[in-house]
Amino acid sequence: MKSTPLTSPATRRDCVSTSARLAIAATAFFVICITALPVSAQTDGPTFRAGAATSNITPPLGQMIVGGWEPMPAQHIHDELHARCLVLDDGTTKLAIVICDNVGIPHEVFDAAKATIHEATEIPIANLMMASTHTHSATTARGESKVIRQSELTEYQQFLASRIADGVRRALNHLQPAKIGWGSVDEPSEVFNRRWFVTDPQLATNPFGGIDQVRMNPPRGHAALDRQAGPVDPEVSFVSVQSLNGNPIALLANYSLHYVGGVPRNEVSADYFGYFARAIEKRLGATESTPAFVGMLSNGTSGDVNNIDFRDKNPKRYASYEKMQEVANKIADRVYDAHGGIEFHDWVKLSAASTPLTLKVRKPTQEMRDYFEALAKNSDQSPRHRREAIYAKRIAKLDEAPDTVEIQLQTFGIGDLGIAAIPFETFTETGLELKSKAPTKQMFTIELANGSFGYLPTPRQHRFGGYETWLGTNSVQEDASERIVETLLGLFESMK
Repeated sequence: MKSTPLTSPATRRDCVSTSARLAIAATAFFVICITALPVSAQTDGPTFRAGAATSNITPPLGQMIVGGWEPMPAQHIHDELHARCLVLDDGTTKLAIVICDNVGIPHEVFDAAKATIHEATEIPIANLMMASTHTHSATTARGESKVIRQSELTEYQQFLASRIADGVRRALNHLQPAKIGWGSVDEPSEVFNRRWFVTDPQLATNPFGGIDQVRMNPPRGHAALDRQAGPVDPEVSFVSVQSLNGNPIALLANYSLHYVGGVPRNEVSADYFGYFARAIEKRLGATESTPAFVGMLSNGTSGDVNNIDFRDKNPKRYASYEKMQEVANKIADRVYDAHGGIEFHDWVKLSAASTPLTLKVRKPTQEMRDYFEALAKNSDQSPRHRREAIYAKRIAKLDEAPDTVEIQLQTFGIGDLGIAAIPFETFTETGLELKSKAPTKQMFTIELANGSFGYLPTPRQHRFGGYETWLGTNSVQEDASERIVETLLGLFESMK
């Protein structure tokens, strides 16, 4: 019996055509899917990752707040203080940035935290950048002197070092594939140079029996105000990190403005830095993120800048905490507006460089010693300057100081963004010089990073005098800012 084919030739041709079409469609679908994957998933190259976390560093009540001339014990916590931590990983190099709500943290505390992190994670110490925000309403983590090394950490300093280390390790635990972008925007309305040339010598006396050219924080609207002694930097720089699906992980901003203040006596607060962290979280819609989003605002080069317009004779009066909220919200609004226009990268190269720099410690002149000795012998005499007693103690303490001090300078590279770290309250003109000379496309400086050694005027500002230049406020050689700029530019070049 002759068998009959199950399909005719025409039917078989139709089946072949159908199979071919299905194969072509499947191939096209596969190509489309591959093309749609993130860059990091398309190649066998490294994956960029990021993680963030905070550690509560609020001190117990009774600790001393040192933002004013006379320390006072903390009696109330208005808002908690934090160490805000961000870790970046390009698959080869990890960087960690920690911003702490504190007026100034000595290098011994940061060094202890770094040693703990390095031992637990093997992240190189040169890749750990830690800084204070300089809020004046935090209790002190400083020792007795900015230039005399501590032999032992206090109880709070030990607590602070351990919490910083824990925060970085928790941020590491949160590492996830991420993308990163950066940008900047100007906010000029809140930065004013606080150092003024004045025409009345009585406004420019100093605690050493002399007359300066410049007065810090002169009386508002005074007829003797001539001109500001230095520039300001209105730029708000920021780095934003998101998960691959666009969920915010962290945002680090940098603004060259001192603390804002407006805090009642004996109260602890993170100042406008803490308010910014909460404000940017809300604007980015990250209040319900898991892990929690981390907002961070670092202090730029603002040693001579605050937000007071001294020409204004009738300034607006603010309730406690009101002005700092206004400033924080203004900066958060500006950053949020600029945030939508930045480019995010699925991978960027990370780099770090660090080096110690030895600086000479300034010592009292014989003229200064003679002046304070004469004052001590005539204790009934009215002081020429109301801070004479304070600076007499500071001058005497410097006799115990070493001849030199070693500071740590550091640079980070994030793609074509550069970050410099300086352990001083740095004048704005130094930050602007670094921005103009750095080999990176964009850069900013975080001050009070990796230590707290006092003010850093430029040689020009030293000639003008004023509070920030006084011995006991500034403690290192007068050309220190020039040596620091030269060293940092060298570190940037070494990362190319």
